Order: sequence, then C-alpha cells, then structure tokens
Amino acid sequence: MTDLSHQSQLRPFERCVMRLAGEGVATVDIAERFRRSPAFIGRVMDLTRLPGRAGAAHTEELRPIERCILGWRARGAAHVDIAPRLRRSPDFVERVEALARYKLAAR
Repeated sequence: MTDLSHQSQLRPFERCVMRLAGEGVATVDIAERFRRSPAFIGRVMDLTRLPGRAGAAHTEELRPIERCILGWRARGAAHVDIAPRLRRSPDFVERVEALARYKLAAR
C-alpha cells in the first residue's frame, strides 16, 4: 500500500496515479490507462515521494481573459473591437469586464 498522507499536495494526475497504485492496480495497467509507458508512470510515482510536490497555487484573482480584457480596455479598445479577438459578442466582453472590475473592487 502506498502512503497517501501528502496526497492533497499532489497534482491531479499524480493523485490519480497514486490512488490507482494504492488500490493495487499494476503499473502496466496504469500506464495503459493514461497512454504512457510503465517507465513514465514509475517516475511519476517516484517523484511524488519527493518533498515540495505541491501543485501551483492560484495567486491571481482574475482569470486570464479578465486580465486581457481589462488591459485592452485600459489601452482604449472598445468592446466591439475586443469581441472578434475572443470570438465572443461585445455583450460578453462587457459582462466579463464588469465582473473583473467587481472582483478588483471587492478585495
């Protein structure tokens, strides 16, 4: 049985591999499931035992699309000019901008 005490610090792929290994699934079967080689899965299992395996923390409050829209708006772009770049409607761009400004004001 594999030690899963630090599982919350692992990335989703690593958690799934370790869960399957903990359930007794063979490395070859795990590799087939993820379309990887057994050697790759073995390396993933070895690396999960290293300290500092935490996934990336979301330190940004805004999503990338919100940051882009606010940046374009700060440079003077209109909603109708931004919309085709994102393949969205001008109304969508306006709603995303309003939500982003709300998030920034709430902090």
